[in-house]
Amino acid sequence: MEDFNYDSGAATGIFGTFFILWLVVLVFYLFCMWKIFEKAGKPGWAAIIPIYNYIVLLEIVGKPVWWVILLLIPFVNIFVGFYIIHLLSKSFGHDIGFTLLLIFLGFIGIPMLAFGSSKYVGPAGANS
Repeated sequence: MEDFNYDSGAATGIFGTFFILWLVVLVFYLFCMWKIFEKAGKPGWAAIIPIYNYIVLLEIVGKPVWWVILLLIPFVNIFVGFYIIHLLSKSFGHDIGFTLLLIFLGFIGIPMLAFGSSKYVGPAGANS
């Protein structure tokens, strides 16, 4: 007599649902980054190319390309990432408050940056 395990079917359904939800969020995030790149005068398709998207982001915020290496170093990448987010905020004319929004509520801040009235003012705010 065969032993049927219905738990594995339920687990597959749950994980499948979470995977699809994760995929939808990922595609939306990439679309937002595409629009941010286009606002900054860069090609939008660059947002979907791994590593190259960081190179373009560094160009947008006015930092040298070799900073990509800093993003590959564990723990250092956390601080560099926060600084790049701050420079991105400044590059679109915002201050530290918007930086904190991007860091702590990115699911709100990134679409605001992509679809809102923010204008690109130059690398890191053209040295405000």
